[in-house]
Amino acid sequence: MPPPRTRGKALRHRLAELRGPDVPAKALDARALAALAANPGCARRAILDGAGVDKAALAGALGAPSAFGQSQFALTRGNAFEAKVKADGGAELLRLAHEKLDRSAEPPAGAQVPDLSAPGPQGRTERTALALREAAGRPGGWTLLDHPMLALDVAGAPAFLEPDAVVVHPDGSWTVVEIKSFPMLDGAADPAKVGAAARQAAVYVLALEEIAARLDPVPRVRHRVLLVCPKDFSNLPTASAVDIRKQRAVTARQLARLTRIEEIADALPEGVCFSPELPAERLTQAVESVPATYAPECLSACELAFHCRARSRERGAVTTLGRPVRAELGGLTTVGDVLAAARGEAGDPSDPAVAALRRAAALRAEALRGPGSTGSGTGSGGTAGTAALEEAACR
Repeated sequence: MPPPRTRGKALRHRLAELRGPDVPAKALDARALAALAANPGCARRAILDGAGVDKAALAGALGAPSAFGQSQFALTRGNAFEAKVKADGGAELLRLAHEKLDRSAEPPAGAQVPDLSAPGPQGRTERTALALREAAGRPGGWTLLDHPMLALDVAGAPAFLEPDAVVVHPDGSWTVVEIKSFPMLDGAADPAKVGAAARQAAVYVLALEEIAARLDPVPRVRHRVLLVCPKDFSNLPTASAVDIRKQRAVTARQLARLTRIEEIADALPEGVCFSPELPAERLTQAVESVPATYAPECLSACELAFHCRARSRERGAVTTLGRPVRAELGGLTTVGDVLAAARGEAGDPSDPAVAALRRAAALRAEALRGPGSTGSGTGSGGTAGTAALEEAACR
């Protein structure tokens, strides 16, 4: 077996081939990583993200463009708010961290804000680790790391992540800071947006824990993160402490389930390339050579969701109806199988899923016949009872 450094170099070369000649890699951010962890069985997303493929450009080339991304106005507003929060050496941000997370500590005054600039993501990652180690060895004061660079191993390949900030408390513990431009109204924000921020912060916490594990003594990485948002309808910052223990546990478990990227790459045919510059037919063949695990939740998390949904519908896969439905249907993997089982045309009657489908079809048929009818056979009743399934399959 070749040494790890040789294997890593060969993998990087292979991923560059998959990306296409002279195509720069798209960085894997925490938002994409959280989405990947939410669907660990999707080899397609794992290899595309691992290779740094621009999935938005790929989706456009496949004829199924995504509607992802923020408007320029939203980006400008978010950047302006973040600059306001971090002004004056992060005085307001540290005040909020003290108020919401660490009231027993001395109020922040004269906090350290180390320079984290370095060439390349690897250099910035090492500089961040050094700054954290220095802060851990300097107890009693506050330290603010502005846009540190963290690394997290994802399916055998490093992902470089950049949180908005990390605060080192006087006791040496570390807190992730998420700065968002959505408002906090009367002290509460949109639960869906808070949940997305929590999942993103959980990825940063996992990366920080890897750095902390290499230090002696091991600093504590706090599992309550600081979420900073505009207060009500103003541009004044306010904050909330968000417990991300559940999100951290789920993300760690799901990332551990990801198939290693080199295993997926080794299983691909020779000459496969995901460059958006390729002809549509060849590009479609390349994408379809990697199995996908589509679910309706992908529509809010993956740029390729529309393409994968269309292919899943063409195959009649029951996953298009959602994971709960798929789990209830057992060995029935296509809509055709489900409809045939409900009509009594196929399926093992002793199978609980088949029996439930036939019973549901019979009950619906009986209800549609009205109170003056008798009998509940599975002939025409079964056919009528499949109407709901057929309607659901078309949605």
